[in-house]
Amino acid sequence: MQKVIEKNWNGYQKKGDKPFVVVLTGAGISQESGISTFRDANGLWENHKIEEVASPSGFAKNPELVLHFYNLRRAQAQEVQPNEAHYALKNLENDFEVVIITQNVDNLHERAGSTHVLHLHGELSKVRSTAYPELIYEVGGSPIKLGDLCEKGSQLRPHIVWFGESVPNFYPASEIAEQADFFMIVGTSLVVYPAASLIDEVPYSSPKFVIDPHIPIHVHDYNNLFVFPEKATTGVPKAIEKLKSMI
Repeated sequence: MQKVIEKNWNGYQKKGDKPFVVVLTGAGISQESGISTFRDANGLWENHKIEEVASPSGFAKNPELVLHFYNLRRAQAQEVQPNEAHYALKNLENDFEVVIITQNVDNLHERAGSTHVLHLHGELSKVRSTAYPELIYEVGGSPIKLGDLCEKGSQLRPHIVWFGESVPNFYPASEIAEQADFFMIVGTSLVVYPAASLIDEVPYSSPKFVIDPHIPIHVHDYNNLFVFPEKATTGVPKAIEKLKSMI
């Protein structure tokens, strides 16, 4: 278990020598690699109520269940591979400055080679201290259990933003979106807040691309919008082709 210091995204400034592309990704891009989506139609997550496995109260009530649940998710994330959409976004760095803001907790963007990835909702491959949240450790796909402690003696928990907790990376994500020359939304329905509001921070004149099989009606109100109503693996290359044609 390796202690890590997370990147401080506050005050991120685009470099200015290349056009700046900001990409917001959601569950749809990971689903094509075989990762289960957040919840199914009946509001359950792997047959658990959301509050049982994704809330501070759930962890307080049954920490063993929550740890086991995330151990399974962590192991699953290690078994899958990045897909064509992940690699297309990585290759976008050849011609553009790219920051990926992801709602996903897997590390598929990093494994595809993307350089700048900001995680809004935490990371499965990391755990942190319950009493000292600044103590964060890389565990990869390894399980954690009740009794696994940080260096100061407190229980470890998943490094995940649960319901009812603040999203500490949202403010720097907003600052990044404000600087976007191009803004791309991939595999998200834009109904999960606060992430869904990032499009409102993008400059009015900046082109916006939405790639998802189900395009939310409200996004059609945005200026300079291009929609690709299809899955990420086919839609992202098309959106990138369109983006490059605008340079």
